Amino acid sequence: MIHNDLLLRTLRGEETERTPVWMMRQAGRYLPEYMVLRGKYGFFERCQTPELACQITLQPVDIIGVDAAILFSDILVVPQAMGLEVQLIESKGPFLPDPIKTLNDLKRVRVPDVDETLGYVFDAIKMIKQELNGRVPLIGFAGSPWTLLCYMVQGKGSKTFDEAKAFCYTQPELAHQLLQMITDTTIVYLTAQVKAGADTIQLFDSWGGLLGPDDFETFSLQYMRQIITALKDIVPTILFAKGAWHSLDAMAATGAQGLGIDWCIRPEMARQFAGKNITLQGNFDPAKLLSPIPVIQKEVKAMLDAFGPGRHIANLGHGILPNVPVDHARAFVDSVKNYRHTK
Repeated sequence: MIHNDLLLRTLRGEETERTPVWMMRQAGRYLPEYMVLRGKYGFFERCQTPELACQITLQPVDIIGVDAAILFSDILVVPQAMGLEVQLIESKGPFLPDPIKTLNDLKRVRVPDVDETLGYVFDAIKMIKQELNGRVPLIGFAGSPWTLLCYMVQGKGSKTFDEAKAFCYTQPELAHQLLQMITDTTIVYLTAQVKAGADTIQLFDSWGGLLGPDDFETFSLQYMRQIITALKDIVPTILFAKGAWHSLDAMAATGAQGLGIDWCIRPEMARQFAGKNITLQGNFDPAKLLSPIPVIQKEVKAMLDAFGPGRHIANLGHGILPNVPVDHARAFVDSVKNYRHTK
């Protein structure tokens, strides 16, 4: 039994006493307690050691008071499991030394046995659930096939992912083969996360906004739809495609229970596009958490007023920035928790 199940009830469209709140990337780099562990252990060591992943996942629940825990892991554990080397260079980001460019490169990639390659994630989930002891729900997650392709082809982070897009446009058959392999792996991976105890799943399409509406359907949404279809009847699902507001209606039609939105679209417009029968999540600009606390409190109220009562999960429009003071993050969470919609 989950004592604080506001998030799950909101995803189901039930009436709640207040708006639930959590923050993307809440388990990590802005917390001094996390930085202590970062100084002792490498990034993937933190991900692959269930005791460390558990400890990091619980930190924001204990310190900030969020209404949900999100598994501490990384979207790039899936390309790792599929056979690619992935390095994470602190302060620089991901680096894949042997990206996929040709058919021969694609032959190095496999749909793995997830229990064999990602068992540490499921062990971490079981441990987290035990330690949470029903306090709040646990969110599992994965990256979208398009977002993972971007890294697997580009080999590193990018603002445009031009090489990944060129790969899709010049070698579409290879691109779709790779996207389907990622999709098949992700379905099995997320199903196993749910089996291990995840209470809801979020699919992150961090780079969906780089694609126009037609290409978004072709290279991203059709694959996310497969994942949502496989999961939606066993667990509540949240779809977050940053910048892809043009396709909110199509994303709502996947059957996902929640849609994440960033700060570049007004809540009223997002609701108009997505319809009434889905929960919206977002959409506070993470940089606004650097504002003075009274400004944060005022802006949170404005955000909640704009979304109105019901079917809203308060969150940031993307991950929390590493230079946000802890008391500012707490002010964001407390401002949501103290707010009540007038009937």
